[in-house]
Order: sequence, then structure tokens, then C-alpha cells
Amino acid sequence: MDEHIIEAIGKAKIVIKDGKVVEVGEPEIDYCPLFHKHRNMETLTKEAIKDNIEFRIKDFGMCTPQREIKMKDFLSFGISETISTLLKENIIDCAIMVCEGCGTVIIDDSETAQGVGGRVSGLVKTSPIPEIIEKIGKDKVINPENAAVQQVKGIELAIDEGYKNIAVTVAGTEDLNEIKKINNSIEDVNIYVFGVHTTGLSEEDAIELINNCDVITACASKYVWEICEKEAIFKVGESIPIYAMTPKGKEFMELRLEKIGGKQPKKDNPKHPQPLI
Repeated sequence: MDEHIIEAIGKAKIVIKDGKVVEVGEPEIDYCPLFHKHRNMETLTKEAIKDNIEFRIKDFGMCTPQREIKMKDFLSFGISETISTLLKENIIDCAIMVCEGCGTVIIDDSETAQGVGGRVSGLVKTSPIPEIIEKIGKDKVINPENAAVQQVKGIELAIDEGYKNIAVTVAGTEDLNEIKKINNSIEDVNIYVFGVHTTGLSEEDAIELINNCDVITACASKYVWEICEKEAIFKVGESIPIYAMTPKGKEFMELRLEKIGGKQPKKDNPKHPQPLI
């Protein structure tokens, strides 16, 4: 039996076993402007979350052997969209990301980066699904035997395979020191850190993540919003902003904007996640 644990849609804990939603926890936030806009969810409830996850399972095979892993560019702005553009433009050689059924993966194809990162976020734990591993490529899955999430190990394997410019998505602080150590110790390797799934971070962890990221998404994080509004060097989005914390991050975000026709006009009274936590 395969089991997948995701924190999604208001950071609710969701458990999927053999393609069935078996548990949905209480969401920690009540309102998300993205899910309101795209899925007409005015309030995040356990029932609405379960319906959305079941829709994803049916629509693109989330957490099942039928998982579609490639996705076209829909000209929106986000972390996976930015990474996808960087791959397409050969600015980076690969991205270390996380995919259900695989765990940590090395991705060097732009449509796969979008299909993996753009459709499922907040993966806490997963277990192997051989069909998804086959689609990604067994040699690109860091732990095909147990689908563990090990981003540092992914970076190390990518370097061993000859990749030089590497993006990595990071959802916490535990890997940051090791990533920095690798980045500083190998002269011709550049590692770019993208902070994801930041909702609920403590102030201490938010500060550490912000200080080590090139690009970070606000999600519904009270502290990421507060700190980045003052300290970020570039920002895209009003409802759920994405921030550049380094010149390279700004360059990456500007490239993505260029590909989608520039910034959208500012909204009057944009809606934000409620509450920020």
C-alpha cells in the first residue's frame, strides 16, 4: 500500500492511500485567494479540501500510477513556473524538487518541472510508485527504494552527474547550512535556493530561510510577509507575493516576467490569505 502525506490548502494534513483520500485535517487558515480565484473556494473547509484533492487525483493522477508529470506553461507566475523558465532558457542545468511517489528528484526538463512542482506542493512524506519513478527516470530519483525527501543528497548526486547550475526547493531550515557549505566549497557549482511552503514558519525559521534564499514565496506566513515586505529587493504579486532576496533571484524573476508579458497592473485592495500564521 502506498501512502502520501501532504500539507496543502490551508496547511491541512491530507493522507492519500492507494489513490483514495483517507484523512483530511483541519486547515490552519480560513481563506486562500488562489483557491478562491481558481476553485471558487470562499472558505477552506475539510469537505472542500477533500473535493479538491479528489479532483486532482481524477484530473492528473495525483499520487497514483496514472500521474501526468509534464505540464505546459500557462503563463502564470510562481516558483515552479520560474524554475521551468530557467530550465527552458538554460540558465540552470537542473532543479532538485520533490514529487509524490518519488521523493527528491533531479529535473532537467522545463515541462516536468512545471508538472511536478506546479501541481502538488507541501509533500511531507511519500512512498514509491514505480510508474511515476519510471516516468521521471529511475536515475533521476534519489531514493527509488523508499521515496525519501533528501534535498542535500539530490544536490550531491546532481553535482556528481556534472550539473553546475542547480536550483533547489526547500521547505524548511534543516538543510540550509549543508547547502551553503556545498555552494561555498565547490568553485564552479552554483546552487540557487527557492523557499516554498512557508505557511506556519516560526519567526526564527522564517528569518533563517529568508537569509538563505534567492527566491521565496510568502504563502500564508506571517513572518515571511512582514520581513520580506521590508527586506526583499524585488516582489511579484499582491495576493500571495513571491520575493527575490538576492540579485540572482531578482534576475530569475524578471526573466519569468519577461516571458509572460510583464507585471500585471496592481489590484485595488488585493485579497490575502486569512489569517497569516
